[in-house]
Amino acid sequence: MNIKYLQKACALILALFLLSALLFYWVQGSQIHYRESQTVAVDPAAPIGELTRDIELRQPFTAETDEIIAVSVLLSTYARENSSHLDISIEDSAGAVLVQTEVLSSEIADNAVRRIDFPAPVRIMSGAQYNLILTSPDSVSGNAISAWSGAPLSAEQLLYVNGEKTDQTLHYQLHLRTQSWLSSAYWYLVAAATLLMAAYFCYFIRAAKNNRMTFALRMLLILQRYGYLMKQLIGRDFKTRYKRSVLGVCWSFLNPLLTMLVQYIVFSTLFRSDIPNFQLYLLVGIVCFNFFSEATGVALQAIVGNASLITKVYVPKYIYPVSRVLSSGINLLFSVILLFIMMVFTRTPFRPALVFVPFGLICLLALCIGMGFILSTAMVFFRDTQFLWGVVSMLWMYATPIFYPETIIPARLMPLYKCNPMYHVIRFLRTIFLDGAAPLPKAFLFCGIACFVPLLLGTLVFKKNQDKFILNL
Repeated sequence: MNIKYLQKACALILALFLLSALLFYWVQGSQIHYRESQTVAVDPAAPIGELTRDIELRQPFTAETDEIIAVSVLLSTYARENSSHLDISIEDSAGAVLVQTEVLSSEIADNAVRRIDFPAPVRIMSGAQYNLILTSPDSVSGNAISAWSGAPLSAEQLLYVNGEKTDQTLHYQLHLRTQSWLSSAYWYLVAAATLLMAAYFCYFIRAAKNNRMTFALRMLLILQRYGYLMKQLIGRDFKTRYKRSVLGVCWSFLNPLLTMLVQYIVFSTLFRSDIPNFQLYLLVGIVCFNFFSEATGVALQAIVGNASLITKVYVPKYIYPVSRVLSSGINLLFSVILLFIMMVFTRTPFRPALVFVPFGLICLLALCIGMGFILSTAMVFFRDTQFLWGVVSMLWMYATPIFYPETIIPARLMPLYKCNPMYHVIRFLRTIFLDGAAPLPKAFLFCGIACFVPLLLGTLVFKKNQDKFILNL
């Protein structure tokens, strides 16, 4: 083992880690400093009435937060284009105005929730009493809008109209921002991780100098020894898939594209899906699940299909399912190119958050390898696994929000849905492709846990049973 090569490789890994940490900090922007949320709005019952110059709506509220960045209110225009203004302000309990802004009534849609962003975040004390005030000083009857109200959630937050308490609550939502613990701890965590990695690399290089075998060194030697074989297996599997096919590798584009077109016609026309940018929404789900279904399907046959090699030549057995999944990964890369083409077609802007796409793909790859280990092991001892997996994968597809929005999932079933690793992967990638936003830090954590835990379990199952394969092939 070349020690100088190892030293350079370890230094490169450390440099890439620090570069990734800087990139993550830059792309995440305010999300790494703040955690955004919103209050619960009451169910709207009826409009309060025209908000003319002699009317003041005063809504008391408390919020467990540090800052308020916006407020959303359900408003009506009576289907006319009013020329007045809506003034929104927040006062503390002493009557001091913390913020004030205005909106043209002509810019307000009828019977729609309007979000009003404040010029700057409003600093408040968590749990203290404040008032949200709506007025329209230049409006008269026939040239005014109306706000909606509903049954109150608590007796302490009843709406006041011109100082008189009502039995209703304004239909509103506060958009809140709380300081994130990650804001102050991020660079400490990066420094701690860097030191741990540097310490391990020093231990690793020292062990290599003393010819002492460690897990990492053993994996590196295996990769060096069998890397060429794995490359040949991946190439063989990929070429075999398109052997005697007229279109060949073009099916990597056509398969998800045609599936998307069929499902788009069905769900956007017959069932009238209202999901924004439904083409891209659907294609992200199809690309991810098609790869998952294909990779696990071919990995399932990895050990049984290579029985003649396994019984004659010694090769680490995990190479076979891993090579099958990686050969399917080539199709995944072509499909991701299709996603970028679809972004151009749907005029979806390209944003810096796209740099996080590889993280989602690596998680998806890890999940498929883990499932491939489990399925290929089960196939050796129970040949009906291939038929059962066909049914299970179909159920798994319908249990994943691919062609329907996750908003239709009942709240009581959401904990069960969140146990689905594909839910986290697809949601992670949709946030990047559709919203152009970097996923929240917890999304990285959930996506990583949901995919690398099955990889760990699959590795343990495969390692425990691999010595028994030869007896059942």
